[in-house]
Amino acid sequence: MDCVPALDEPLKKVLGPATAKVMAEHLGLHTVGDLLHHYPRRYEERGQLTHLADLPMDEHVTVVAQVADARLHTFASSRAPRGKGQRLEVTITDGSGRLQLVFFGAGVHKPHKELLPGTRAMFAGKVSVFNRRLQLAHPAYELLRGDAEETVETWAGALIPIYPATAKLESWKIGKALQTVLPSAQEAADPLPESLREGRGLVPLPEALLKIHRPHTKADIEEARARLKWDEAFVLQVALARRRYADAQLPAVPRRPRPDGILAAFDDRLPFTLTEGQRKVSEEIFADLATDHPMHRLLQGEVGSGKTMVALRAMLAVVDAGGQAAMLAPTEVLAQQHHRSVTEMMGDLAQGGMLGGAENATKVVLLTGSMGAAARRQALLDLATGEAGIVIGTHALIEDKVQFHDLGLVVVDEQHRFGVEQRDALRGKGKQPPHLLVMTATPIPRTVAMTVFGDLETSVLDQLPAGRSPIASHVVPAADKPHFLARAWERVREEVEKGHQAYVVCPRIGDEEDGAKAKKKSPEDEAEKRPPLAVLDTAEQLARGPLAGLRVEALHGRMQPDDKDAVMRRFAAGEVDVLVATTVIEVGVNVPNATVMVIMDADRFGVSQLHQLRGRVGRGSAPGLCLLVSEMPEASAARQRLSAVASTLDGFELSRIDLEQRREGDVLGQAQSGTRSSLRMLAVIDDEEVIAEAREEATGIVAADPELERLPALRTALDALLDEEREQYLEKG
Repeated sequence: MDCVPALDEPLKKVLGPATAKVMAEHLGLHTVGDLLHHYPRRYEERGQLTHLADLPMDEHVTVVAQVADARLHTFASSRAPRGKGQRLEVTITDGSGRLQLVFFGAGVHKPHKELLPGTRAMFAGKVSVFNRRLQLAHPAYELLRGDAEETVETWAGALIPIYPATAKLESWKIGKALQTVLPSAQEAADPLPESLREGRGLVPLPEALLKIHRPHTKADIEEARARLKWDEAFVLQVALARRRYADAQLPAVPRRPRPDGILAAFDDRLPFTLTEGQRKVSEEIFADLATDHPMHRLLQGEVGSGKTMVALRAMLAVVDAGGQAAMLAPTEVLAQQHHRSVTEMMGDLAQGGMLGGAENATKVVLLTGSMGAAARRQALLDLATGEAGIVIGTHALIEDKVQFHDLGLVVVDEQHRFGVEQRDALRGKGKQPPHLLVMTATPIPRTVAMTVFGDLETSVLDQLPAGRSPIASHVVPAADKPHFLARAWERVREEVEKGHQAYVVCPRIGDEEDGAKAKKKSPEDEAEKRPPLAVLDTAEQLARGPLAGLRVEALHGRMQPDDKDAVMRRFAAGEVDVLVATTVIEVGVNVPNATVMVIMDADRFGVSQLHQLRGRVGRGSAPGLCLLVSEMPEASAARQRLSAVASTLDGFELSRIDLEQRREGDVLGQAQSGTRSSLRMLAVIDDEEVIAEAREEATGIVAADPELERLPALRTALDALLDEEREQYLEKG
């Protein structure tokens, strides 16, 4: 019988079932190898203290600090009516700031004895606010005592690793578990080819693992980090290089437009000239379409940079060459919008087989889940016979029933909303793999493009078409200056009086079940943030209050598709003055007459999302205005983020800020709800050089040995990266 390799040993055998269960459920750690790759977030020196001034709200933190004072209070409560309730308040300090700890009831006895002024300890808990002060309620703690055999110097100078932890498992308990498994690090198979490792002066993997968990000096930490970053960048880039290599081996039908075909007819009628960027990107796409292996291209462009026009010309080129093109949109509202704008742009070129259709015309069909049976049957028939050259739809396009006559190009709008399986399912509908164009309006820094979309070539549209108006953005501090909010509503009225329209965006719909109201709130809960503002409540309050007399309607994702479309049509037709909506309007909604957007609780949205939303105004000739309403205090990180959005319209600059403020895993599409991002050490923004070099090395290695037969340890690392749980991460949507 094979013995299990040391790093694949399940944690429950090594640490016991109770600890292993918490590690699996809360940290996604299952094996000894997983635990060895759970690296410290930072290190504390016992002689020094953490910065209490920089603690993030609502997060579990571990701090090293000294007790300044401790006071025991008694009070009357429903449980202890005769004034026998006890509360211990302990103030800890690190020189940069102070933090209050609070213990209640029977939980006060042990800390009351142990947390005496002058004591140093590690404290772990969730940061909350009570009476406008930061506090940790009932934190776990570990006293820092020097062991007898340690000299004072080594004790004070030791580096304490602080691990990403949870309420159920503190950092120091993770540290003790690591002590148990650390000897297994010697057995770690090294994925880096030896020539690469030595050529770049990197330490072997077992040594890096020992140094990251038990460093003696800061130089140890640096050496270990440099090595582990390379592992992550390199294994990921090898996976992407293999995907690119495999794609390049696939056959595809070259699609070249005819000089006198539908594309030429379309271009002749354009009422404007294409921007330099649109022309350049179109040429890149046409060159790809003419080759005999499938195009895989990512087209990124700011909101309003004319991506749809570029995609439509690519689709027409394929129709010219006798093929069909499919455009996949993430929502019905967006699919309908694209269908409308494409048929409007094409005019009689979209009326193939109909009376009044142009000579080169084709049919443009819409396919969504909510269509009536007869319309759906007709659309499916048009696709199967080849009558329809272009189809625009939602996930409904991927269903088994949908058959194409000759699918030549798939255009995916807003890639981050689609998984790779959906991309592949649609590509599987072609007789040979169709060409693929992926579009996104979320600007992606180069490093992220290399990491996340590393299997795609990238084109960027960075010019806005002529006639686009500038958008002014301002932060409205509703709590500090309520009259600013009143002025915001006046601005909305002024725009409507000029004949324009407005959006008001809220984070929530407002018809959710609210179980929170039922529970009696403790003082800690009272200090929690109020729930985010909701569309339904806000629409009603505005219609009755500051916007009374204007035509206000609501739009959100849980409405019936027909109702949603009806509201959007009324708004587009100018029959609605103010649309109060969720982020359902974030992508693709195009109403040039809308000039002002008010985003409520703007601090609840990400930077890229705010930038996307803002792009919905200023689409006509009148200037746009975006007001970011927030109740967060001026010094908070959230307000700084909003100020950054207000200060620039450059999406690439904002995406850098976004990336610096969020954890890597979020950016790379893996929600950090207890599962691990595959990037633990690599910082996508800071490590651009490592990623670029790793990509180059990986491409060379895969070209020489596509199956990695000469590099078994790299194969193993690759299989681990691509296990089921992380497949999504890499190919992602």
